[in-house]
Amino acid sequence: MQNTDPQQVDYAALATQIRAWAQELGFQAVGISDTDLSEAENGLREWLALGFHGELNYMAKHGLKRSRPAELLPGTLRVISLSMNYVPADAHDSWQVLAKNDRAFISRYALGRDYHKVLRNRMVKLASRISDAVDEFDGRIYTDSAPVMEVELARKAGLGWRGKHTLLLSREQGSWFFLGEIFVNLPLPVDIPRQEHCGTCTRCIDVCPTRAIIAPYRLDARRCISYLTIELKGSIPVELRPLIANRIYGCDDCQLVCPWNDYAQKSVEPDFAVRHGLDDVSLIELFGWDEEEFKSKLAGSAIYRIGYEQWLRNIAVALGNATKSKKVVAALTSRACHESELVREHVDWALNQHAMSNG
Repeated sequence: MQNTDPQQVDYAALATQIRAWAQELGFQAVGISDTDLSEAENGLREWLALGFHGELNYMAKHGLKRSRPAELLPGTLRVISLSMNYVPADAHDSWQVLAKNDRAFISRYALGRDYHKVLRNRMVKLASRISDAVDEFDGRIYTDSAPVMEVELARKAGLGWRGKHTLLLSREQGSWFFLGEIFVNLPLPVDIPRQEHCGTCTRCIDVCPTRAIIAPYRLDARRCISYLTIELKGSIPVELRPLIANRIYGCDDCQLVCPWNDYAQKSVEPDFAVRHGLDDVSLIELFGWDEEEFKSKLAGSAIYRIGYEQWLRNIAVALGNATKSKKVVAALTSRACHESELVREHVDWALNQHAMSNG
């Protein structure tokens, strides 16, 4: 498409071209929405007022910019939402890993390269193609990197519907995909939202280990294992530690039981392939990594962002939930005098768990 004056641009044709470009760049779905999120704004206000965001201060920091894209980026007329599948084809079965309490379970989105970088690089290329086609194009790329209601925008763009676990669901992709957005100043034709297809199913609510999904479409992040192991920087509440089991980074249970994920496709992206055997690895082995090993092996991974101290904290909890053995106790004891008070506290808790055990 040649550069033209805005009035002469065939925006319907441009939207069709954007879909083709997105597919070429490895995205499985693309949709376009307007910027009106007023229906979701009241729900956001209430959720924040109830404190369900916990220490996710960025959720409240930007006020209502989260539900008002045109205020976040003035001039925005449309949002292009994109999805990319992430589950590696060769990853070990999640339920089997969860069943072995001496192994570490890591959320399947974090087994490979950091998705922020992968999606951003692809979206930069897509935005560049749009810019080449329309001189007046202006926009910005978001990959879980700003106050953006990405699920709501993707829902409006027709990529799927919001499941009762609050994640986006698609009949073709389930929920095993990343989302990214491009805010644009172009009046592209918008897509039609899809119908919901959860029906009376409550599997995601029923399976949640910590009962973080307190009602359909309502998540108390303060109880969510993903929040506890990734976002929470301090001490994990004692009463929730046993419920975390061997999940050291994130939790996928609500997705694992969702019947729509029976139709989900595996990722074909080399960047999302399993690195360092993290799909099924010994807790003791990971607990033995020193800080340099943590940094070198997890460089370029989403896990890297939590830092070494939090990494040890999480694994200490998992080891406290493991079956008692001399090796488990020895591993914990080796960190009992760690320089970090946070690590020492969680190691002490884990050792006390085993001290009280008859195993």
